Amino acid sequence: QVQLVESGGGLVQAGGSLRLSCVASTRTFSSYNMGWFRQVPGKEREFVAAVTRSVGSTYYADSVKGRFTISRDNVKNTVYVQMNSLKPEDTAVYYCAAGARYSSRSAPSSYDYWGQGTQVTVSS
Repeated sequence: QVQLVESGGGLVQAGGSLRLSCVASTRTFSSYNMGWFRQVPGKEREFVAAVTRSVGSTYYADSVKGRFTISRDNVKNTVYVQMNSLKPEDTAVYYCAAGARYSSRSAPSSYDYWGQGTQVTVSS
């Protein structure tokens, strides 16, 4: 199994920035597609961003495009999401996920391993 540990969440005012990190315990980190999802109580888990294992192509939900940047460091076994121009509607628990294969980049079912989540709260 792959263990994923997120960090970097917290409280920030609207317009501010946060960077979330996710460290993976695997010897083959570069072989996994990595994604970020978020979830608000009472709602389904929502796709945020993904970075592929092949050439590091990135994909974003329309709601975060232009504000969030996903990246990975295969030496440190870490995936990041830099979140700028944060809005109150970005408030959620953010989850890191890893998958060996994709059926759909934005579908939670495409990912095999999940972190415990980290809370991001954006005040108005």
